[in-house]
Amino acid sequence: MKVLLTGGGTGGHIYPALALANEIKRQYPDAHFLYIGTSNGLEANIVPNHPLPFETIEISGFKRKLSFENVKTIKRFLMGTKRAKSLIRSFQPDVAIGTGGYVAGPVMYAAAKLNVPTIIHEQNSVPGLTNKFLSRYVDRVATCFDEATNYFPKEKTVYTGNPRAQEALRADNVDLQNEYGLDANVPTVLIVGGSRGARPIHEAFLEALPQLKDKICQFLYVTGDVHYDKVKEQLETIETNQHVVIRPFISDMPSVLKSVDAIVSRAGATTLSEITAIGIPSILIPSPYVTNNHQEHNARALEKAGAAIVRKENEWGAEQFASDLRNIFDGETQSNMKLAAQKAGTPDASDRLIKVIQTLIKE
Repeated sequence: MKVLLTGGGTGGHIYPALALANEIKRQYPDAHFLYIGTSNGLEANIVPNHPLPFETIEISGFKRKLSFENVKTIKRFLMGTKRAKSLIRSFQPDVAIGTGGYVAGPVMYAAAKLNVPTIIHEQNSVPGLTNKFLSRYVDRVATCFDEATNYFPKEKTVYTGNPRAQEALRADNVDLQNEYGLDANVPTVLIVGGSRGARPIHEAFLEALPQLKDKICQFLYVTGDVHYDKVKEQLETIETNQHVVIRPFISDMPSVLKSVDAIVSRAGATTLSEITAIGIPSILIPSPYVTNNHQEHNARALEKAGAAIVRKENEWGAEQFASDLRNIFDGETQSNMKLAAQKAGTPDASDRLIKVIQTLIKE
């Protein structure tokens, strides 16, 4: 099997593609891959660290307002499509899979025009412009939220979930005591705001620490590189009896997720797929700075299922943090949220996508 992958710009587009590639390789050891991205996107830093051939095209996104830049973008799209067609003809894939981002536009359009079986994967509850555009040309649209199906042609759309869910479920537990110096007998809350951190999350956490007199849990706080030094400095000035371990970054996040008891985070699609597959009660503070406010829509789906507490940034603060934390560890709330998260997850997401691939190749 020869598989063309494309997706870029953010980890939410890249990591699902890599997770799917890992599972395909596990089930089809002789499979071959080609990943097409951009030279200036995040994928250019991430994909070359994996055993996947990587090629690039040049592309940028459309501005939502009238702009001369859009004329340049159209030119780049046409040139990117031409370059993608050349790469596709050379590779001769059995299937092409796009996981979002601007780069998926010309690559998947080119694949469709060359009659390669095509699948786009939409991670969010509110789709981006690229996948909305591509849905007219591709053979199948795979979604992770039921809410997203309303944006795509019904006859093409199939619910699969996010491949990162299955990868997270396969991860080994980490020994939090040996690796991070945490107490094996105390519940652990993971706090993470993404690779660059999230200022409202760390401000509320630091302010809440003195209020948490009762040691109901301990904290593993992933600050992001940007905030690490400042948070470390502030922690040294706070009087608290809480056990707090901070790290700027954790490379093996799925293993850590399998070992914690609750999480406080943003509401990116990849994060939600991981925590629902594993079944982790969560406090979600959606980023208000994303397209179509999709993080809040993602988070509300989990809130509706009873798996998460959702707070907008303007509702979020030290007192709310302390109150929400106590609520999670009160009575059976934690176990009920865990079950609700597992019920909302798709731990077999990659298997579902591979079945779609198999069906398309046979058609």
